[in-house]
Amino acid sequence: MKKSTSRTSSRPSGVRRVCLAMLGCAAGVAAIAPMGLAHAQAYPSKPITLVVPFPPGGPTDQVARVLAQKLTEQMGQSVIVDNKPGANGNIGGTQVSKAAGDGYTLLYNTSSITLSPALYKNLSYDVQKDLAPVALTAVVPLALVVHPSLPVNNVREFVDYAKANPGKLSYGSAGNGNVTHLAAFQFTRSLGIEATHVSYRGSAPADVDLVAGQIQFMTDTINSVMPFVKDRRLKLLAVTTARRMSLYPDVPTLGETVMPGFEAGAWQGVMVPARTPAALVQRLNAEINKALQSDEVRARLAVQGAEPLGSTPEEYRAYVGKELQRWAGVVKSTGVTLD
Repeated sequence: MKKSTSRTSSRPSGVRRVCLAMLGCAAGVAAIAPMGLAHAQAYPSKPITLVVPFPPGGPTDQVARVLAQKLTEQMGQSVIVDNKPGANGNIGGTQVSKAAGDGYTLLYNTSSITLSPALYKNLSYDVQKDLAPVALTAVVPLALVVHPSLPVNNVREFVDYAKANPGKLSYGSAGNGNVTHLAAFQFTRSLGIEATHVSYRGSAPADVDLVAGQIQFMTDTINSVMPFVKDRRLKLLAVTTARRMSLYPDVPTLGETVMPGFEAGAWQGVMVPARTPAALVQRLNAEINKALQSDEVRARLAVQGAEPLGSTPEEYRAYVGKELQRWAGVVKSTGVTLD
């Protein structure tokens, strides 16, 4: 789930810019039937449904609604958020994969879409075959937070303390196989920390137990823990993005402290059914990237701790492929399966 001076280039480090004028891409666009082009020119002529496969009010839903509102303003048609939670995002993913490829049903997916193939043996859709990437939208960094009772003030002190107390610390997650679980698993395993994983049904109950001291640390989404960090009920030691967050410029990354090159985050994006015409994919991509350049959108995302991304469809496709490969190995190491 890298920043630069460009307003839309704070992308995960695995993403590489590709030129849309490449011969292959141009040939693909030229091959679109005239009917498809006419459809794209008239699009949209009715409301668009943005399927969010997570509950209302959660960190993913909050970002999706900011984008949906801006797209509504830009495109002159309502973009309606439809929450379809369940099965680590797979209920919504399945629905969109089987929808008509007419540009009126979109999937607001997260990094979970690249975890599920390794976690579920019998998925009802294939993310690379049944869905077409449109654009990366944002990343919500994960934050390493600890209970204030721990006598540590930075990552190195925490690692030393954990190693000096093997098996005595517990960490929570939003669920088995969730990115909050897998990132913490990588962290503890790579640094030789012995700690007990406690799985919860979402970040909220895990955060409650962390604040209460029932567990001692967690790698949770930054927007979930910000209220507790602000009132000092939790200590924020590091973030998991490749670069420091603009919201917390004094907080280091794990990559610059104890895990060189490490990067993880709850990244998000938009996909459509694979049968969607290329002209519609390009139109949606342009609208999404335009929305992400808006000062209003960027300010609203910053309040939530989300970093805007933006990409071409090709960049997003390549990034999904790398993430699928990456997380397959991590999931295998945990031994976790969800069906």
